[in-house]
Amino acid sequence: MSLFSRLFDVIGETAATAFSGVVEAVRTVFAGDPETRRRVAFSVAVIALSAKMAKADGIVAPEEVRAFQEIFTIPEAEANNVARLYNLAKQDVAGYEAYAQRVAGMCGSGESNCAMLEDVLDGLFHIAKADGLVHEKELEFIANVADIFRVDEAHFERILARHVHPDGIDPYAVLGVPESTPFDEVKKRYRTLASESHPDRLRARGVPEEFLTIANDRMAALNDAFATIEKARAAA
Repeated sequence: MSLFSRLFDVIGETAATAFSGVVEAVRTVFAGDPETRRRVAFSVAVIALSAKMAKADGIVAPEEVRAFQEIFTIPEAEANNVARLYNLAKQDVAGYEAYAQRVAGMCGSGESNCAMLEDVLDGLFHIAKADGLVHEKELEFIANVADIFRVDEAHFERILARHVHPDGIDPYAVLGVPESTPFDEVKKRYRTLASESHPDRLRARGVPEEFLTIANDRMAALNDAFATIEKARAAA
């Protein structure tokens, strides 16, 4: 049985109650299977953050719902169950800190700049910009989640550069290097980030298959940034 099928079996009995009841039910039902419980808990927490983030600007736009569906590839037969969970979580923004803490705790106590948590932030940005604009309230929401995730300022600025660029994309900011960086070091940095963003790396750190769509977006941003720098250096 798939991850979502098992998750939805639980939700079917609890989705009419508070969302916290769903989380508690997941913990109980999967108590004997720690790895599956970890993946299910990750999915539930991310669904909650996604729904509450979409509500942060006061309106859950259809584009944001579709963006969520792009991140979580959902079998048609299970779509109604996802909708029930998502709609339950999106009623308001309250309580999102608790779900952010749950996800953060999966990276170990006190760990900063955890790669899995960067995956989550990329997913939230993907949803936030789906309606054409990252609203100030949405950015504030994501920044607060990043603080809970212990993502430092420089690391968050690099993530931000991939998604929000009102003055045009800064390829150096995307790669997180100064413009004065020698090209060999730029290439080394690009290769490191590209390796960390490979879907196999995401699987290895426990990200559910349904969440791997973000790897393609991140790789595209890294590839474009490096290509832009390489072209500019060649023409100089």
